[in-house]
Amino acid sequence: FDYKFLGSIYKGLAMAGCWGCFDEFNRINLDVLSVAAQQVACVLQAQRERKSEFVFVDGQTVCLRPGCSYFITMNPGYAGRQELPE
Repeated sequence: FDYKFLGSIYKGLAMAGCWGCFDEFNRINLDVLSVAAQQVACVLQAQRERKSEFVFVDGQTVCLRPGCSYFITMNPGYAGRQELPE
């Protein structure tokens, strides 16, 4: 996966108000993982502020429907897994 692909998924879930489950998220390359964390943080910030639309990290204005949520699982400590960026 690359960050553009993940970003399109995050935006689609936000616009649809759907949930997304991302299993073993820390198997993604660290550079992609860092951008993905910023993308998720962008959506979560808009939710905290109860916005109906927000500007995503790529500059696109996105509608935010209530109910959107991301569930991310990780298995730290396994070989080949990345640590989450700060």
